Amino acid sequence: MPSPEPARAYFRPLPDPQGRWRLAGGWVRFSAFEQLSRGAPPRIVPEAPPEVIAALTAPRPPVAGLAMDRPRLMGIVNVTPDSFSDGGRWNADGGIAHAQTLLEAGADLLDIGGESTRPGARAVGIADEIARTTPAIAAFAGRVPVSIDTRKAAVARAGVAAGAVMVNDVSGFDFDHAMASAVADTGAAVCLMHAQGVPETMQDDPRYDDVLLDVYDALAARIARAEAAGIPRHRIVIDPGIGFGKTLQHNLEILRRISLYHGLGVPLLLGASRKSFIGTLGGGAGAAGRDPGSLAVTLAAVAQGVQIHRVHDVAGARQGLALWQAVTGTGEP
Repeated sequence: MPSPEPARAYFRPLPDPQGRWRLAGGWVRFSAFEQLSRGAPPRIVPEAPPEVIAALTAPRPPVAGLAMDRPRLMGIVNVTPDSFSDGGRWNADGGIAHAQTLLEAGADLLDIGGESTRPGARAVGIADEIARTTPAIAAFAGRVPVSIDTRKAAVARAGVAAGAVMVNDVSGFDFDHAMASAVADTGAAVCLMHAQGVPETMQDDPRYDDVLLDVYDALAARIARAEAAGIPRHRIVIDPGIGFGKTLQHNLEILRRISLYHGLGVPLLLGASRKSFIGTLGGGAGAAGRDPGSLAVTLAAVAQGVQIHRVHDVAGARQGLALWQAVTGTGEP
C-alpha cells in the first residue's frame, strides 16, 4: 500500500530588522520562516525552497503607477445609502468633496464604490451603481490613481472608461463571470479579494478547515484564473478579505500571519478599517470610534510588509504611519 503524500508546506517569512533578505523588495527584512502544514504544528526553519524565496523576495512592480516599495494608503469613498461606516454621508455631490478631503489628507489612491458589501447588504442595479460612481471617478481621474470598487463587469467597464485605473472586486471574480474578461480588455489593474459567500449571507456561519491556508489556496486559484483570462501577474493585487465570511477568530488568525500571503508573489491589500471585530475587541462608539483600533491593525500589517491599506481615516493613518516609520527607522519618515 503506497504511503500517503506528505502535507504541503507553506512558508511564512518572519520579519527581522537585521534579516538577510528584503521582503517583496520593500521595507521589511527576514531571515527565517514559519513552516505551516495542515494538521501539523508550526515550525521555525532557516531555509525554504528556492522558488519560495524567489517569490518572497522579488520586488513588486508598480500598481496604478505607484511604487510598492513603501506602504500606500487607499482612501475609501462610499457613494452609497447603506455602507456600514458612512452610508449616505457623501452622496449629495457624488462623494467629490469627501474624496478631495482624503486626497489632501495624504491618500495615495482613491477607492470609489456605489454598492455596500457589508454583511446583509442587498445588491444594487448596474445603472444605479454606474450613476453613483462615475462623477467622482471622472473628477479625480488624472489627479490621483482611482479604483472602482465593484463586483460587476459592466460597472467596471464604465468606471475604467471614466478614468479608473484599477478594479477592486470583493468577490474575486466569483460574482460576475464576465469580470475577468472586462479587466483583461480594459488593461486595468485588479484587486482580487477572498470572500466566502455573498454579503447577504456571508456571516451566517463561516467555516474553514484551516482559514489561513484555505484563503491562501483560494487566492492562488483566483490569480491563476485571472492569468488564464489574459490578465498579467504584474496587474494583480490580492486581499485576504477580513470580515468577508469570517468570524472574529478567523480575522485574527489571518492578521497574525498575513505575511504568508507574500508567497503568492503579488502585492497585498488590507481592508480592515472600522470592521466590527475592532469594536468587539477594543470598544469605541460607532464605526468612527474604531479608528484608533483600525490604525493599530494597519501598523501591525505594515510591520509584515503589506503594501496597500484601504482606510476611512486617511489623516490618522498618515500620521500614525509617519510616526511608526520615524520611531522604527523604517522607510521614509
